[in-house]
Amino acid sequence: MMLDFCLEAKRGRRMAFSLRGLKVSPNSASLEEARRRTFDFFKSACRSIPAIMEIYNLHDVVTVSQLRSTISSGIRKNAHITNPKVIDVLLFKGMEELNNIVEHAKQRHHVIGQYVLGRGGLVQDLGPKDEGTSEFLKQFYASNYF
Repeated sequence: MMLDFCLEAKRGRRMAFSLRGLKVSPNSASLEEARRRTFDFFKSACRSIPAIMEIYNLHDVVTVSQLRSTISSGIRKNAHITNPKVIDVLLFKGMEELNNIVEHAKQRHHVIGQYVLGRGGLVQDLGPKDEGTSEFLKQFYASNYF
C-alpha cells in the first residue's frame, strides 16, 4: 500500500517536472496555429488529470471523465474568439493554472471549488434546506438578522 503511494507520488512529481518544460510561445501566426496550440494544451491537461487526482486525492469526489469534461467546457466557453493574440493569452493563463495545480500550489478545496463544484454548487445544496426545521428558525432565517 505504501509502495503504491510512493510510486504515485513519484509519477506526480514526474508529471510536474515534464510540465515545466511545456511553454506557450508568445505569438501564434494564424488562427489555425492558435487552434492547434489549444488542442495541444487540452491534450496535456487531460494527460495530467491522473496525477492531479492522486495529488489532491479526488477519487472520492469526481471521476476522470468529469474533470475532462470540465476542462473541455472551459475551452469551449471561449470558442467564439477568433483573435490569435487573445487565444494566446488565454492559453498562457490556462498553462499557468495547470502548472499551479500540478505543482501543488493550490489546496484541495480550491481545486474542488473551481473544477468539481463549479458555479452550480453542491448538488445536495440545491434542494429545499428547511424541511426539518421549526417555524421559528424559518422566520429567523428569513429575517434581516441572518
